[in-house]
Amino acid sequence: MKGVWHFSFTVADIDRSVTFYRDLLGFELVHQQEQNNDYTRRLVGYADADLRIAQLRVPGQPRGLSTHDLELVEYRTPRGEPFGPGHRHRPGAAHLAMCVEDALAEHARLVDNGVRFVSPPQEITAGINRGGYTCYFVDPDDITLELVQPPKGAGG
Repeated sequence: MKGVWHFSFTVADIDRSVTFYRDLLGFELVHQQEQNNDYTRRLVGYADADLRIAQLRVPGQPRGLSTHDLELVEYRTPRGEPFGPGHRHRPGAAHLAMCVEDALAEHARLVDNGVRFVSPPQEITAGINRGGYTCYFVDPDDITLELVQPPKGAGG
């Protein structure tokens, strides 16, 4: 393996999700496109696939193999049913952890903007990140996200 190209979330409304990840979380929009072609249909395994794609990156993050870190995908066809809240314990569920300098301040800012949290920041009391803080929250599609404030002296 040479590296990670990007990670991706399937969302219900690409415009709403771009606004959330760009305007609230600080990702930078790199590119948007529609994919309604044979190659994409073969790739995703749906004969009628019609997708909208948005590619975003973390500003200042060193670029690796790709120009983006996060890809958001809206399936216009076929439409799928959302997982719904509280699915993070189900096999196949995933989450994205983002490093912040001050989890308490970032939590307060996001709460003020209507973001839903599983819990306020929790002090990490065991393991290699002991002394840091972490908390889970959800995006507009109930995708689990995490804020992590590393302990003092840790990289990140």
